[in-house]
Amino acid sequence: MMDSLTALLPSHLPVLPVVLALFTAIVLLRIGDEGGRTGHGGERLKWVRLMSMASVMLGAVMAWTLLAQAATGALTVYPLGGWNAPFGIVLVVDRLSAMMLALTWTIAVPVLWYASGGWDVHGRYFHPLFHFQLMGLSGAFVTGDLFNLFVFFEVLLIASYALLIHGQGRERYKAGVHYVVLNLVASALFLIGLAIIYGTAGTLNMADLALRVAKLDAGQAALFKAGGMILLVVFGLKAAIVPLYLWLPNTYAAASAPIAALFAVMTKVGVYSIIRVHAVILGDGAGHAALAAQGWILPVGLITIALGVLGALAAHGLARLVAYLTVASVGTILAGVGLYTVPTLSASLYYMIHSTLVVAALFLLVELVASQRGETGDHLQPAEPVAQPVLLGLMTLLGAASVAGLPPLPGFLGKLMVLESSAATPAHAWVWTVVLTAGFLTLVGLARAGAILFWQVLPIDRHTVRSGSSWQLMSATLGLLGLSLVLAVAASPVKRYTDAAAAQLADRAAYAGAVLGPVGGHSANTTRPYQGGAGEIMLPTHRANEGASNHEK
Repeated sequence: MMDSLTALLPSHLPVLPVVLALFTAIVLLRIGDEGGRTGHGGERLKWVRLMSMASVMLGAVMAWTLLAQAATGALTVYPLGGWNAPFGIVLVVDRLSAMMLALTWTIAVPVLWYASGGWDVHGRYFHPLFHFQLMGLSGAFVTGDLFNLFVFFEVLLIASYALLIHGQGRERYKAGVHYVVLNLVASALFLIGLAIIYGTAGTLNMADLALRVAKLDAGQAALFKAGGMILLVVFGLKAAIVPLYLWLPNTYAAASAPIAALFAVMTKVGVYSIIRVHAVILGDGAGHAALAAQGWILPVGLITIALGVLGALAAHGLARLVAYLTVASVGTILAGVGLYTVPTLSASLYYMIHSTLVVAALFLLVELVASQRGETGDHLQPAEPVAQPVLLGLMTLLGAASVAGLPPLPGFLGKLMVLESSAATPAHAWVWTVVLTAGFLTLVGLARAGAILFWQVLPIDRHTVRSGSSWQLMSATLGLLGLSLVLAVAASPVKRYTDAAAAQLADRAAYAGAVLGPVGGHSANTTRPYQGGAGEIMLPTHRANEGASNHEK
């Protein structure tokens, strides 16, 4: 029986991170947290934390297993219920989705470890909500269908609504109302965009759309592009691009540290969706609808960089400064995407890994610094010195240098890749000017903040009891910062992976062949190779729908 289970798991691996997060959330809800919240039942809280942490670590192992499989060129298609695409719901794991899945679960481990140091008892049901959030994020990255992308968006958003106000407080409720209203409007627009696309193309399967859009006549293509541009607005709101970014600084600054760190991944869901729809489905080769957003993505990305950095310079609090740097990082990623070349897309993917890791680490670091400055908190004004000035100072220096793009850290490497890859494009002068100027201004803003935090200190009050942060909080933050250093050391293999991921995204025929190719007559628990331009593609076979679909015919 154990051998059968071991043989079964690999073929069902694409769905397991989603199912694991869902199952863990349900179990933790069943256990409850009333005892931990009221200060009683410490044993129950201990078990909740243990189960939650074990689940996240197991999910990380699954995600990295999928990443290792995708790195070979394998593209895994998982038909839910055994129904063939485009009629059934499929999960698709290629290099990009595997990378985002691994990034999400890797960040979740130190973030949950940090939250278990005390933040999880500031409100109710933190751990179930955390896993529902992971479920939504995982599903969004592996789904092969636009409607199910909407479904997983709603799952992660509902969880984020509750997580945002976790611990309560006036500022969190205020930011939460704005956040909920904006996302409800975006969800309505999402459905409108999907309706237009489905009414035009007759499908919402991403692989099927990539084939059908090229066959639309000029009138149909215009309507399809309208639906795609509506989705660009929706994804732009999630990614926090100009002019849809104004919600993010207040929201992320108001959230508790571990939630803000996890939310660093959420903006990348919007960027990921833009890549899937506008760089792939509506990319080169989409007929009359090709490159529908080409005139928008690059200018919006560059303006987002500029306004994000200016916001960081004007910020009066460390959390808001990091939030604005999150906006600027999204702009840098979109600048590469908006150039519509494989090298610039690859550079953007590398920079996306770096920016997500370092922003998550900085949000945790903000709370560590603020907790040791008394009532001043994270406000950028002189206060008594922190209890651990050397360690926190070095951690802040490392994070600031990386996000500003100083060599030899991954921020420098990522920006250098974006600049080098854009050199052969007509817009290279704009990209170089904005990215380099933004990097200099970011360095100025962070140097100012560091000087206030660690040099412009007030005399110590002898009656003040000062204590450092716990080893658990420190280790979680150091872990995330350490991952950014690993990214610099492993820059060459990571860049080779992002190069292959960008090339695979450009190979629409191989992707469509893997998802829509003829299958049948085999067990649902087996896989077989599908030869495509992006390398060997692993396609699960199953018993259902043995007759050929219209596409297969």
